[in-house]
Amino acid sequence: MKLALSFILLLPFLSIVAAENVTYDGRSLIINGTRRLIVSTTIHYTRIMPEMWPEAIRLAKEGGANTIDTYVFWNVHEIEPDIVSSTSVWFFKYNFAGRNDLVRFVKLVQEAGLFLMLRIGPFIGAEWNYGGIPVWLHYIPGTAFRTESASFKIENEYGHLQGFYGVGHNYSDWAARMAVSKDIGVPWIMCREGDALDPVIDTVNDFYGDYYHPNSVNKPKIWTEAWTGWIQTHYEPVFHRPTQDLAFAAARFFQKGGSVINYYMFGRTSGGTSANNFAVITSYDYDAPVDEYGLLRYPNYGHIKEFNEAIKLCENPILTAKPTQISLGPQQEGAVWSNVSSGECVAFLVNVDDKKDATVVFRNASYHLPAWSVSILPDCKNVVFNTAKVSSQTTVPEMVPEDLKPSPEMCMEEKDAGGDSSSSLKWQNPLKWEVFVEKAGIWGKEADLVYNGLVDQLNVTKDASDYLWYTTSEEFMKDGSQLALVIQFQSHHLHAFVNGELLNKGENETLRIPVALRAGRNEISVLNSIVGLPSAGAFFEWINYGPSSVKLEGFNNGTIGMEGEKLEIYKPGSTGNVTWNVPSEVPKMQPVTWYKVIVEEPSGDEPIGLDMLNMGKGSAWLNGQQIGRYWLQRSGEHEQCVSHGEEGCDYRGYMYPDKCRTGCGEPTQRWYHIPRSWFKPCGNLLVIFEEEGGDPTAINFSKRRTSRLCASVAEDHPPLGKAMVHLRCPENRSMDNILFASFGTPTGYCGSFNVGDYHDVNSLSVVEKVKVSLNLIGFGRVELGNVSLSIMSL
Repeated sequence: MKLALSFILLLPFLSIVAAENVTYDGRSLIINGTRRLIVSTTIHYTRIMPEMWPEAIRLAKEGGANTIDTYVFWNVHEIEPDIVSSTSVWFFKYNFAGRNDLVRFVKLVQEAGLFLMLRIGPFIGAEWNYGGIPVWLHYIPGTAFRTESASFKIENEYGHLQGFYGVGHNYSDWAARMAVSKDIGVPWIMCREGDALDPVIDTVNDFYGDYYHPNSVNKPKIWTEAWTGWIQTHYEPVFHRPTQDLAFAAARFFQKGGSVINYYMFGRTSGGTSANNFAVITSYDYDAPVDEYGLLRYPNYGHIKEFNEAIKLCENPILTAKPTQISLGPQQEGAVWSNVSSGECVAFLVNVDDKKDATVVFRNASYHLPAWSVSILPDCKNVVFNTAKVSSQTTVPEMVPEDLKPSPEMCMEEKDAGGDSSSSLKWQNPLKWEVFVEKAGIWGKEADLVYNGLVDQLNVTKDASDYLWYTTSEEFMKDGSQLALVIQFQSHHLHAFVNGELLNKGENETLRIPVALRAGRNEISVLNSIVGLPSAGAFFEWINYGPSSVKLEGFNNGTIGMEGEKLEIYKPGSTGNVTWNVPSEVPKMQPVTWYKVIVEEPSGDEPIGLDMLNMGKGSAWLNGQQIGRYWLQRSGEHEQCVSHGEEGCDYRGYMYPDKCRTGCGEPTQRWYHIPRSWFKPCGNLLVIFEEEGGDPTAINFSKRRTSRLCASVAEDHPPLGKAMVHLRCPENRSMDNILFASFGTPTGYCGSFNVGDYHDVNSLSVVEKVKVSLNLIGFGRVELGNVSLSIMSL
């Protein structure tokens, strides 16, 4: 079985539907005979709900993108094959419904008038379970991933790994020839494959793309992943990339000949799925200009939008003229594009010094260049944008708690037969939690499997469950028999039970527990759990999970998953498959326990997060939809931790994943996004499976909203040549109160400003005069010099 394809495909307006002539040369992509500068943003369709797709695409376009980029996720489209073993005939079962409706997503991109960069994989990485490869592929005889295997020839981001497999260029060359032979009419691209065979274009994925050059002068310079942030794993603080550095990196890329950039990520990226990378949290926010809740993250969104607008002004000269690189100082340089026929001239002035500002002379004019910045002059005279000077507003989001409100399980959305509104029923019942406790060990009538010795979890479960029970029983002659239960394991979490009682849990590689056994037969059980599978790397499919060594012999019986999981008691129509207990007092800190409650939809229309601060580890569902895995792990102390995100981080100098972290000692993830579309008008079923033990009565919903807007402007700090600041409230919100204004040298950060050494005492009263117009139109332009504002909205 040959499985293909494996590269990035630029599919403008979906070539299958509306044909486009796409070619390239060493300068750019050429679409229908016209050179095009491609500004792309990544939106992963299956990571968010279809109801969110149009708004995500709209915000990307409004932010300056002309292209949308997405992977295709093989393992969500083909969860399992149907194999006729006697004849070796394969019948493929496909799923392209709901959030997996790729065709609908592509058509929405087309309707928005945008190009599409389709990264079809099937191996994608993307911090996605098994890199997008279905687990069942691993169990086809003779299959080996990411190498020249007869039943596996698919790839992405392979160049830095091919040395591990010792196949040289044979594998990647075969893949390139196979792709080109399909003659689909658009160029093929290989990520991070410096030896990509002609005519396939090699590309770069990194924090910076200026240093990269294609392996042929006849190929354009493409940056397929300009990382706006970084992934977050359990135990780690949150990473932030200052927007000044991202803009600097993008400008340097175009200065050095780039013509295609893709911001990764950009647009809504909720982690509401069970398919996450090994130890990566459920959220995939990526510090993007649009956060996972769909709110614009300022100043990131505004600053990058202004950069995209500035670079658009330069499109024709930088794509048609050869740049002249010039020296302006010891660490200052520039690039000039002059189009003789049109008379157009574009210049980039650069200061790569990561500590000191500089003043340079260019064409007999003086220009001030902040440290680590690029100034863009679309006419070789006037600066319309500097990467270090942020004129966009800053927003401060907050999570506003709202208690779970009771709702009868059987409720009417319309008037009942008697003509009475059902609204009076909604508040009559107190919040009623129901409980179902899993049995440790073999919970069914018999074991799912019996082995003589330990087994690998993935080999048994095929990733159908995060959980596997290992169980044995031992006979002892008298009470008080003492021994040490020593377990070595490879997993994220492990629990040990004796006679149904939890003794200890482990999160390392070895668990050592003293055990007191009673006279007669004793049941010893181990619950092993994993939090997703690895998504990349060499030989990742051969990683084992579960206990590798147990001091007591004979762990030879197993049960796959939880009973409640197998019976799907998280679904509205299946909760009756077990007997739920209605306790007088809800049990707390109780392991392997299910909780369910019927709740009202939170008020308002803001995005919703589920606050799991007082829970331990497990999964949550709303109306049968999996909100995701949760795990309250606190991050450790980190030498690079800063207090106030990118505002507290020095943007100057090269970015790396540990440079700008926040949240040391805090939960790596507390809130879990629930799409509003999952709620019903009433009678919403919330189900929690708690593995460790927590307090479900402390769970609440939280509404994510923007609470403050802040902005600054200065005479030498103009956006697109105009000394003004743009303030924008979220939809249906208005500005309520001006908290701070200073004409002078204010200090601090958004939410905590202070006046500086120089301050005009009339600043606040001046700004108050424009407050009325701000409220009326929802955003405003404050045409003042060197003003710093902090404005609270309703």
